[in-house]
This record gives sequence, C-alpha cells and structure tokens, in this order.
Amino acid sequence: MEEVTIYTDGACSGNPGPGGWGAILMYKDKKKEISGGNPETTNNIMELTAVIEGLKMLKFPCKVSLYSDSAYVVNAFEQKWIYGWMKNGWKTSGKAPVKNKELWQQLYSLTKEHEVTFIKVKGHSDNEYNNRCDELARNEISKN
Repeated sequence: MEEVTIYTDGACSGNPGPGGWGAILMYKDKKKEISGGNPETTNNIMELTAVIEGLKMLKFPCKVSLYSDSAYVVNAFEQKWIYGWMKNGWKTSGKAPVKNKELWQQLYSLTKEHEVTFIKVKGHSDNEYNNRCDELARNEISKN
C-alpha cells in the first residue's frame, strides 16, 4: 500500500464567519497544495473539510499519516469518540445530536477506503507544513 502524508488546517474569522481550509499532500517526492473557503462557516467545519478534501484527492487506497492541529478531528478517531457517536445514533455521550454529522459521516467513509493514522500537531508552532496549511486557509478567508 502506498504511503501518503497529509497536513490539514482550517481557520475562521469569527466563529461563525468567513472561513478557509488548506491541505498539503505529500507522496514520494511530490507535494500538492489545495485550499478552499466558505463565506459563512465555523472553525470545526473548516477543520473537517480540510481533512475530507485531502483524503478525496487520493486516487487509490493509501496508508495515510494525517497531521492536524485540531483536537476535535484527531480525538474523534484516536479517542474513538466517533464509534460511540455512531453506536448511539449520532448522539454525544450527553445525548445531544453530534454537530456536523454529515461531515463526520463523509470523513468516516473515507477512513474506510484508506488506512488513516491521525496525528495531533501543535498549531501556530514550528511545524512548517502546519504553518503553510494555516497560511493557505487564511488566504481563502481573505477571498470571502
């Protein structure tokens, strides 16, 4: 199985407000940057969208190391929250509906196509790829 590294980030000016997302995909010696935005969204939606769009770029099943500074995204898989949500009919442990359910369902289905390991990175720190994703996301906000 081919190995791919993906870095993602989402940003919002106001929450909700105009938002953007960015992702960098790295495969062997190739690097591809993608980004997008939405005039009215939330930070969590942009974080999820960055991951989804990054994974959607893959043309065949891959072993993916996915780096994100979003505890929301990483912990849903690494702490196995998403499996509890699905078991409880997309309700949180407090019985509230899971926010952004459609995005979580889309992301979950992409994790079934690929072998994804989610890795938390410190945001706005010294990780050049996370910083570049943040820059891509913020550039998208300025377009809205």
